[in-house]
Amino acid sequence: MWHWSRMDYVTLGNSGIKVSRLCLGCMSYGTSKWREWVLDEEDAFPFYRQAWERGINFFDTADMYSAGASEEVTGRALKKLGVKREEVIVATKVYNPMGESPNERGTSKKHIRHAIDASLRRLGFDYVDLYQIHRYDATTPMEETLEALSQVIQEGKALYIGASSMYAWEFAKFLYLADRHGLARFISMQNHYNLAYREEEREMIPLCLEEKVGLIPWSPLARGFLAGNRPRSEAVTTRAKTDDFGRQMYDQEADFAVVDRVTEIAKKRGVSNGQVALAWILQKPGITAPIIGATKTHHLEDAVKALDLHLTSDELKALEDPYVPHPVLGMSGPRTRR
Repeated sequence: MWHWSRMDYVTLGNSGIKVSRLCLGCMSYGTSKWREWVLDEEDAFPFYRQAWERGINFFDTADMYSAGASEEVTGRALKKLGVKREEVIVATKVYNPMGESPNERGTSKKHIRHAIDASLRRLGFDYVDLYQIHRYDATTPMEETLEALSQVIQEGKALYIGASSMYAWEFAKFLYLADRHGLARFISMQNHYNLAYREEEREMIPLCLEEKVGLIPWSPLARGFLAGNRPRSEAVTTRAKTDDFGRQMYDQEADFAVVDRVTEIAKKRGVSNGQVALAWILQKPGITAPIIGATKTHHLEDAVKALDLHLTSDELKALEDPYVPHPVLGMSGPRTRR
């Protein structure tokens, strides 16, 4: 049964597929043996149901989430819901190590050949809608990666390809090489972007706007930091206590000043911090669908409500004024060929 609800649907990049304005990120679902904050299958299923019932048709996972269990749980959950394959957009990723040997990682032809088949087996699907490189593998020629991804499309195992966090010049080179050699072109960029980390506004977002690449940012609430429930210099959630990246990224006084602005506007509007932070990113140019992580019912409810919250130009300015530049983080892997 298709759930229209109040959701809006938009085209993803320079493609024909229509995705909901929110994407459910499935990193939080799989097995708690991988990370203690991850929900096991029984506890995760209600969130897939809640997302589907709210009109979300876009689900993002990766081979490395819960060492493959996230893909398994995602595939089974959608089948349990009775979702037809025609109705749903499912994205997964390749790059991170999936075994001990040196060829069970990266974006070489060999690894992509094995990784896509393994992902499809775990999902229980014949194809994925969007197959993304989780990071840029600088140990593999870009042309080789694009040739391998093009082959995946030619074999009918994926419909489109996308990329995730890298430097803008690297992404620009991928797009150039795809055009030059007649290879498949990335239709989406899954980048690190939120009110507390806006470095992507310098180069990556303008590049994607120019090239008609859809933006599906990860961590739109800065790992929950923008929710405003984290005291200064104190981690309070299970994930925050073990999150070195989050502590590196969101621990400046200016970051807390951003949260204070979010809180101020949220109180005036009578809404949650999460709604304000998501409304901000949804109003930014080029944003297709922020990727929402949900481990509590209100996480998804707030996300859906944010679709109806329109911030004024004065509110947008107030939210952005405290921002200070950050070091560029979220780019993994060596930056030169070895």
